[in-house]
Amino acid sequence: MTAKIVEHLLTPEQHGLSGYIAYPERSTPGPALLLVHQYTGLTGYIKIEARKFAKLGYTTIIPSLWDMLGHPAVTHIHLGAELQAKTSDAEFVRVIREGWDYLVARPDVDPARVAVSGYCMGGRVAIHFVAATPEVRAFVGYYPTVRDEPATEMRPRRPWEAVPEFRCPTIMLFGADDWVTPHPVQERLWAAFRDNGQRLEWHYFASGGHGFIDPDAFYDPHVGELAWPLVVDFLERELEHYSS
Repeated sequence: MTAKIVEHLLTPEQHGLSGYIAYPERSTPGPALLLVHQYTGLTGYIKIEARKFAKLGYTTIIPSLWDMLGHPAVTHIHLGAELQAKTSDAEFVRVIREGWDYLVARPDVDPARVAVSGYCMGGRVAIHFVAATPEVRAFVGYYPTVRDEPATEMRPRRPWEAVPEFRCPTIMLFGADDWVTPHPVQERLWAAFRDNGQRLEWHYFASGGHGFIDPDAFYDPHVGELAWPLVVDFLERELEHYSS
């Protein structure tokens, strides 16, 4: 029998943080995922991603980073670029950690089987979070937004400089038409992950731009359909969860 899927917003008043959750009803602890959203915030498509993972058996949360950083709004689509520019990596890691702590404390979650998935901006800041959080069991990177920029006070380490601290396997997904994270930068990331020595799957699709699973970005349904079973297989193996 298929488990009932429960979905609802997370609020500071009721749950101690802002965000969204989708989970299968179950009586024993199971695997879980924390999704780190793109710069446009907690939009509809990433809620759908959470439901897709919940249907596979994962308790899945999406912390609403902008709300948790003190910028509540009905939508952040028009605010995301400005908020991203003025938020330090340390602040991002702090609020993601709040979401992580909430997730692993839930009675339906096995804290030894929790992964992180980051999308666009969320992929970049999730790299820093995973590097600082050895408890993460696996990382999924959907086209992290990474550029070859000098280190600053707000961004003291480039993502490829944080990767050596990873203690978990990674699956990375980029499309050939991604100009946001250009190929030379992808190669620097690839080298860092390769040299780190953890298990690595790196998928480079012959088409697909930045945001290829986001209908409000450079949506490419064909590439999205190619990527999904790869991610499902990766999580099944790394979190030891084989859905029926």
